Amino acid sequence: MPLYTQLPEDLNEVDVIIAGGGTAGCIIAARLAEAAPALSILVIEGGANNEGNPLIKHPAFLLAGMVPESKTNMFVQGLPEEQLGGRAQLVPTGGILGGGSSTNFMMYSRASRSDYDGWNTPGWSTDELMPLINKIETYHGPGDQSRHGHNGPIHISAGTFRSERSRESFIAAAQKADRPVVDDAQAFDEIGIQRAVSYISPEGIRQDTASRYLLPKLKDGRHPELHVLLQHLVLRILFDDNKKAVGVEFKANPLFSADGETSTPTQSVRARNLVVVSTGALGTPILLERSGVGNPEVLQKARVKLVAELRGVGATYQDHPSCLYPYRSSLAPEETLDVFTRGELDFGEWIKNKEPRLGWNVMDASCKWRPEESEVDELGSVFRAAWDRDFKSKPDRPIAIGAYVSSFPAMATDVPRGQYITVSNFLTYPYSRGHIHITGPDPSSPLDFKTGLLSDPHNLDLKALVWTYKIHREIVRRMSIYRGELPSWHPPFPADSAAACIAIDEALPESVENIQYTAQDDAILEKFLVERVATGWHSLGTCRMAPLEEGGVVDKDLNVYGVGQLKLADLSIAPENVGAHTNNTALMIGEKAAKIIFRELRV
Repeated sequence: MPLYTQLPEDLNEVDVIIAGGGTAGCIIAARLAEAAPALSILVIEGGANNEGNPLIKHPAFLLAGMVPESKTNMFVQGLPEEQLGGRAQLVPTGGILGGGSSTNFMMYSRASRSDYDGWNTPGWSTDELMPLINKIETYHGPGDQSRHGHNGPIHISAGTFRSERSRESFIAAAQKADRPVVDDAQAFDEIGIQRAVSYISPEGIRQDTASRYLLPKLKDGRHPELHVLLQHLVLRILFDDNKKAVGVEFKANPLFSADGETSTPTQSVRARNLVVVSTGALGTPILLERSGVGNPEVLQKARVKLVAELRGVGATYQDHPSCLYPYRSSLAPEETLDVFTRGELDFGEWIKNKEPRLGWNVMDASCKWRPEESEVDELGSVFRAAWDRDFKSKPDRPIAIGAYVSSFPAMATDVPRGQYITVSNFLTYPYSRGHIHITGPDPSSPLDFKTGLLSDPHNLDLKALVWTYKIHREIVRRMSIYRGELPSWHPPFPADSAAACIAIDEALPESVENIQYTAQDDAILEKFLVERVATGWHSLGTCRMAPLEEGGVVDKDLNVYGVGQLKLADLSIAPENVGAHTNNTALMIGEKAAKIIFRELRV
């Protein structure tokens, strides 16, 4: 199997180099090899092989990769940000073969129709992309089956376990709170709350692109020209005198060095036809800048020679600002995964006994939140103006998305023993923007990285997050299993406030009324959000697909402006945000990029 941790000496030139074996990169490599087995392809991935890793294979272990010492994710350190109370964000990105698809929370979520239509790019409308999106999946979920695919490599299902009592309590409470419940909120036009399905097979196995696209091609003996180099970092793209990409420089990733050696030699490999950069929204802009493609002022400060001036590189970082809210519940231990978050789980015993919860990502319902018109008015005239401009005529656009989780969703041994439920909310179309740039020519140089979360001058993002807190809390308070808030994870409302956290032994009465928040409560809630809002792990938009004069970095065919034989294919190219978890968009970009490359190489 042509899967290496050292590149063979005779493999010094290939037809196509793919820098990054993440979500999209694995798809591109597999689809190209499938269409043209004689085409020589080299994928260079900074992380290890994900095959056989039980922490990736079994969905229940999803939190294991979120600790900073993990070797399955990389963590990009941001700078302190004033609007976040001086906090610096630590943003994870996939650091193993398969990228984020190997380490994310597997929530199946697809964009709204108006999202891709709003990209205003020929060939990238929702109707044009729909066949590719459906080509990805084999769907085992509810709803109109004609809206989904049924023969793709990625299975979508409920896995081997759902916490039925927890899920149905949340669904019933949503209906009591007059929030729409739908069979399928992922059909591009629906808004509401649904019983979740995930990127998990019916047998309970994570569906990542390395396992489902790439590794089968490497194993079948029919694709000898498909090569994957693991545990190596691409340092820069090599250009000839005509600014044509002709190869890359790379070196061993010191993270995998047995003796911690960091001064490993630099190597290079040539590309006859094409270099594709697919190192993610955080990796792609800094690789371009180290290669001399970017804003001249940034490159001059970083002591990098300019190859092509593209001021949009790294300039428009976006995320889905997120906050999670745990609650106490009356669930039994076997109805949650709190045994795992407390660090008390015997992994080997669960695997040996084929525990059904292994095939569960603890997310039992998904939400697309959208306020009623009367609720928009309550958020003020400035918010109303933004709503009328950006949302009112697009009824498929959620202001936020949410995940209902039957557990405490983090590794936290200091949380009081109990069985928890949690709602995690993600703002979908933030008005805030950040940036990511290099400060020196070497990968070890610190980054100039600010997420920009909550930086919009009119506080529109903060107002939207305030609304999502209030609305989800009213649903949870109506759940039959609700037993109060976990106070350390909620705003510190005064004890005499109607919004104060409570601890109860029985469900609230059916006649429960909505909390009336005072101006003081709102101020406390806003301060809490400033202190707690964090990355949603959904980085995108740092090398936008847009006209050059609008700050674009790539054209509709993913070609980088100003240079030749270089394409980008990952979430960095998203022109605007999407009202969904971003994995599906990354999958689509991989399929679309492969189709474009097929055509251009006449494969």
